[in-house]
Amino acid sequence: MSRIAFIGLGHMGGPMALNLLKAGHQLTVFDLLPAAVKTAVDAGATAAPSAQDAVKGADAVVSMLPASKHVEGLYLGESGLLNHIAAGTLVLECSTIAPESARKVAQAAKDKGVRMIDAPVSGGTGGAVAGTLTFIVGGQEADLDAARPYLEKMGKNIFHAGEAGAGQVAKICNNMLLGILMAGTSEALALGVANGLDPKVLSDIIAKSSGRNWATELYNPWPGVMEQAPASKHYAGGFGVDLMLKDLGLAAESALNARASVPLGELARNLYSLHSAQGNGALDFSSILNLYKK
Repeated sequence: MSRIAFIGLGHMGGPMALNLLKAGHQLTVFDLLPAAVKTAVDAGATAAPSAQDAVKGADAVVSMLPASKHVEGLYLGESGLLNHIAAGTLVLECSTIAPESARKVAQAAKDKGVRMIDAPVSGGTGGAVAGTLTFIVGGQEADLDAARPYLEKMGKNIFHAGEAGAGQVAKICNNMLLGILMAGTSEALALGVANGLDPKVLSDIIAKSSGRNWATELYNPWPGVMEQAPASKHYAGGFGVDLMLKDLGLAAESALNARASVPLGELARNLYSLHSAQGNGALDFSSILNLYKK
């Protein structure tokens, strides 16, 4: 089994690391939150005092961080990991970041002789726990082939989107659509309830009709409709409003760079921005429903 350095043990990274441990890999982990590190250590990982120490002697490095600035800060500069990772080491960068940042870091890795793929994920915290995530990969085919044994322990579907940064582009498109769908589903459910319908009955109807989507089938935003959904747990855990807002911002930035039109994406971004400004940034993104409820 491989020696893996895992950096970033949040809602997504933590379960992903645990699945690698369950597969028999040796993990050295680092996170800024001691509680997150403790969970991994209790499962058999070794804690490192710094990210730089974590990557020493690693066969592969996996990172899962919140945003572009964190990824660039981790890998680039004098203290960046690329000055501490041995040439030939495989890096799986799983954060959702700007394509430009992914390409910048990938080029710096290439200059150091380090193999890197950008492999953002889809599937939410439930998929991270179950090991059923979808990985959307940008980078060289040979590097993806080398990463498959690790990715397959954390996910169920693996797509090669193209060269470095392509995984991020595809992920941004997916999450922009997810934000639009969740806002639209919430609006439709709130309209039905305002007119006297039972939210579960309406959800069942939509799930078997032309309005069906991932939210109605697996992640219903109305409390009590789906027991395991964040909506039934006071919108705790899951994928945060501010993270969705970040991704919608990445989509808007990407559209600007490509001179593309994303009016619905911009509308969803404004809705989530309003929702976050009302103090809901840490709640699951399905809490956008509260914008529509009476």
